[in-house]
Amino acid sequence: MTTDTQATEITAVCHVRAPLLLEPVDRQVETLRACESEGAVDDLLLRSWPKEVTLTDDTPYQEALESFERFEQWADRRGVSIRPPFRERTATNQISGGTTDLLIMPMLCLELYADDELVGVFPHTDEDVDETYTTDEAIAALRTGELPTPLGGEPEDAAASAAANATADACPDCGASMIDGQGLFACPECGWLGTVSETGQLVARDDGTRATERETATAESR
Repeated sequence: MTTDTQATEITAVCHVRAPLLLEPVDRQVETLRACESEGAVDDLLLRSWPKEVTLTDDTPYQEALESFERFEQWADRRGVSIRPPFRERTATNQISGGTTDLLIMPMLCLELYADDELVGVFPHTDEDVDETYTTDEAIAALRTGELPTPLGGEPEDAAASAAANATADACPDCGASMIDGQGLFACPECGWLGTVSETGQLVARDDGTRATERETATAESR
């Protein structure tokens, strides 16, 4: 499933395991370059990463590890998996006997941004239906001027909205039911007052404004 990209600025970030710019990786990169030259993609960024990354705080490939963590957070929100193509394994030092946890990087991974918002990481898999959305399929969609729609459940914005509604049902201090005054939440039991963040978390307001805003929220909810 795809959506039209004409009203959205699309940025594609292509991560390639260096120096594997060979078929079929090279073909996919060249197609992405064609997408940029034809206007299907506004910006194309090419990034290289190693075959594997040590899962330690002092890894020399911190940027690659941060990319993986960003991809996995996106996959969790979407209800899909990026394992594979990413894999973990343990390497044993034959001399000392010590072990090291390694993250195996895929030959190619594509992340897409729509107006600076991460909207897709390819490839990924919906394990519930055993279906994988490959980088070839994503690039083919971009070539036709459409934005690939990832697999998984409901869109992220709908999921965030549902999370916000669920979080706002109960007061974070005493657990009582909250009063919603057009986005300003007040607890009639303990007096807690706040709003809901974009991630669905209740955030308390400053003490100095609580009294007036509590009265406003209660009046608007009637």
